[in-house]
Amino acid sequence: MRKYFLTIGLLSLSSIILSYTHPAFMPLPAKGVKTIVLDAGHGGHDSGAKGWNGYYEKDIALGVALKTEKAIKELMPDVTIHQTRTTDVFVELHRRADYANDLKGDLFVSIHCNSVDGYKTIKKIDTVEKRRIVQIDSVTKDTIIEKTTVIRNVRGPKDAQGMETYVWNLANNNIKVKAVKKSIAEIENEQIFLDSNYKEKYGGGLDINSAEFLAKASLRSKKYFLRSQKLGELVQEEGTKAGRNDRKVKQRGVGIWVLQATNMPSVLVETGYISHPEEEAFLAGKVGQESMAMIIAKALYQYKRDLEKPATDNAEPNIETGTSFFKQEEIINFSNEVGSENLA
Repeated sequence: MRKYFLTIGLLSLSSIILSYTHPAFMPLPAKGVKTIVLDAGHGGHDSGAKGWNGYYEKDIALGVALKTEKAIKELMPDVTIHQTRTTDVFVELHRRADYANDLKGDLFVSIHCNSVDGYKTIKKIDTVEKRRIVQIDSVTKDTIIEKTTVIRNVRGPKDAQGMETYVWNLANNNIKVKAVKKSIAEIENEQIFLDSNYKEKYGGGLDINSAEFLAKASLRSKKYFLRSQKLGELVQEEGTKAGRNDRKVKQRGVGIWVLQATNMPSVLVETGYISHPEEEAFLAGKVGQESMAMIIAKALYQYKRDLEKPATDNAEPNIETGTSFFKQEEIINFSNEVGSENLA
């Protein structure tokens, strides 16, 4: 019964949106990826996680971000890349999001490392030598070396390894809607003010708190969620092809401000666990960072190609395949898109 009333309410809201003909309202910007914002996590006094052998997350994230820019330029020379930081400096989270929004980016990719606290106890078996002096006769003594086995408890790293990608939690969407509303208002008010009679036609501008405006922002944020989820899946797929352990795409409702406050599809890539010495060594080295950079760049390339490739009219929508996914995204109805229970 609850789902029935929810569906009826959403369909009613959908009809309001479809019937609303405010001349200033503009559709979602044309498909395409022209500007990508890369965000190396942490920096400056904020070192992030510390690895098992002492490497810092901030340094690995910056190394991967810079190499990702180079990889993207090789695969997609027509794309403009911006970095929230290119040196070891601290940048506040809200400034990272504002920077990306001001640039009107098409994608936002934040790069981090994962870590787990604590350690596990490992029983280590060692062989030790003990020397024993024995009396051979009344004058002669001899030293006998005896080997014995001892078991010691030592600290070892926890087993967590692999990469995972985060998107914001659709159930906690208020911040994302707020960011989208601000962007829509800026664009559409600019269009209104181009009209010499805007005061007579529209009053002082758009009412961003109106039901129509809120619904429009909510719809766009849901579309951003679908695109973010798709990009996250592509990142994980490329990681699996490269031999990385796949820890899947996950949603997080709190703790990732930059994902919710950016007015664009956004993902956060956890490149691996620096709390594990083997993975830490991989991520701290040039080969490992270049590998991660290429994983991210290839996923972005696939996303861009699928988004910009014209879909044929006869293609069957399929969320699992490139272009068809974006075709489905365009025709998905309001009640299905907002009904987030199946997306959580």
